[in-house]
Amino acid sequence: MKYSEKLRQTYMLFANPANAVPMKKYMRDQFEFFGIKTPERRAILKDFVKEHGLPKKEEFHEVILELWAMPERELQIVAIGLIDFKQKKKELKDEFVPLLEKMITLKSWWDTVDHIASNHVGYLFNHYPAFIHTVGLKWRNSDNIWLRRTMILFQLKYKTNTDTELLAEIIVENLGSKEFFINKAIGWVLREYAKTNPFWVKEFVEKHPLSLLSKREALKHIK
Repeated sequence: MKYSEKLRQTYMLFANPANAVPMKKYMRDQFEFFGIKTPERRAILKDFVKEHGLPKKEEFHEVILELWAMPERELQIVAIGLIDFKQKKKELKDEFVPLLEKMITLKSWWDTVDHIASNHVGYLFNHYPAFIHTVGLKWRNSDNIWLRRTMILFQLKYKTNTDTELLAEIIVENLGSKEFFINKAIGWVLREYAKTNPFWVKEFVEKHPLSLLSKREALKHIK
């Protein structure tokens, strides 16, 4: 049996239809759910990997895409969890970037995109900075809001390593957007960076015509 199918069958054993209904509603009825809550979902994956290991290197990307194609949303989150294991083992390499792009643009929603952006893309762009000016530029110019959101958020955890000039450029490119997920991302990344440099964020907000949503989020914790 394929690794992905074995994983799916394992999660089916823990399905909870009573939980699945509100979980599906919370995600605007876009995805099916087993109804497995986060702590249990993580524990199941941890036990599964302990017993079966990670997918073999030559099949890893295929397994991720197979999980991505399955109907239950938990399995897309599980796919992300497998990549988290790779990152912890320092086995997340440059060849993962095309895979991450597919994951960002297929079955796109904040629950998958935000983790990929701030963890996996952030990690890879930090280790392979040339990607910021090649892949990153393509994503910045894309009509796909999730690729653009990824570029806004990939420095979310950089703290003092944040390239403020680049961050400013990317935000300015997206000013005037009517898209909620773009404006929310702008506010979020500024709010997070304000924990490191509130003076820069305050000055940036004062100088640029941010949406009300972005401005409110950015200044949320600045007195």
